[in-house]
Amino acid sequence: MSDIEIGRAKRARRAYAFDDIAVVPSRRTRDPKDVSISWTIDAYTFSIPVLAAPMDSVVSPATAIAIGKLGGLGVLDLEGVWARYDDPEPLLAEIQHLSPENATVRMQEIYSAPIKPELIRDRLAEIRAAGVPVAGALSPQRTQEFYKTVVAAGVDMFVIRGTTVSAEHVSRSTEPLNLKKFIYELDVPVIVGGAATYTAALHLMRTGAAGVLVGFGGGAASTTRASLGIHAPMATAVADVAGARRDYLDESGGRYVHVIADGGLGTSGDIVKAISVGADAVMLGSTLARATDAPGAGWHWGTESHHSELPRGNRVEVGSVAPLEQILFGPGTVADGRVNLMGALRRSMATTGYSDLKEFQRVEVVVAPYTQR
Repeated sequence: MSDIEIGRAKRARRAYAFDDIAVVPSRRTRDPKDVSISWTIDAYTFSIPVLAAPMDSVVSPATAIAIGKLGGLGVLDLEGVWARYDDPEPLLAEIQHLSPENATVRMQEIYSAPIKPELIRDRLAEIRAAGVPVAGALSPQRTQEFYKTVVAAGVDMFVIRGTTVSAEHVSRSTEPLNLKKFIYELDVPVIVGGAATYTAALHLMRTGAAGVLVGFGGGAASTTRASLGIHAPMATAVADVAGARRDYLDESGGRYVHVIADGGLGTSGDIVKAISVGADAVMLGSTLARATDAPGAGWHWGTESHHSELPRGNRVEVGSVAPLEQILFGPGTVADGRVNLMGALRRSMATTGYSDLKEFQRVEVVVAPYTQR
């Protein structure tokens, strides 16, 4: 791929966001009813390729259960209010009504309360009692401290999620998490990320991860690009990590690591395009925060929004569009890709002639930037 000259001293590679690309129909079409959108990772099969992001505005124990019953996987943030407070509902309501001027400071205060291991245990037990798959997420910084509690509580999937996660973290002051040793010693599949480049993803795959999250400060509530100057256009990032998956498959003698797009997925069309460039599944944040039964009640925020030293996100109003089930399965009530996400994925696959997600990764893609949304 040719580089672009920014100036005499610097060249850069052209990268593409989901808005820059489109899928192209082929000579064959299918009935949407004949299309499978199921996804299998490790020993678990899900009827839809959707993980709900571990954010307090998106996943509570109740919504994790609801998403599980709808065929997806709800990932609970084990550093959020549900792991810090016996009754977080009043605090969630307070966050929704904070003024823009006071939101960051007050959220920093709310999230400064200590994490309670017994609450991690109880919240995960509540989800397990409902008979759906159980998943919880910790940041790399907290994993060493709380992973034994999480595993003892009986999770089916463990997620290590940060703005970026590397297999080679360097620190002079603290001993970093040895991902390869950590994953090897666990009895549950681990999903790690974010990663945004071929090399970073390949290193994470070599740690033994079952899946790699692709994304870097690209969510609706993130200001990482404005704060740190760091951003990864998602179409290129997913395609690069899918390339790492292909090469690692050969290197490892057949071990398949799942690629999960995490960020920049505001509409059903973005989900379609993420899978078309190589994703096996998607992790959704703001898209599900729009549900009328989401814990954020029309507001959305991530862990970066209340970082104690350098906040890199905002609490944003995304509105409430429809109940969670309707957002996922319809019927659609708006024509902008916010409702019936799975119906849109099925129809796109049927229109282009593909019968399952792995086949759909081979669909033809063109560069076709939007002039307007």
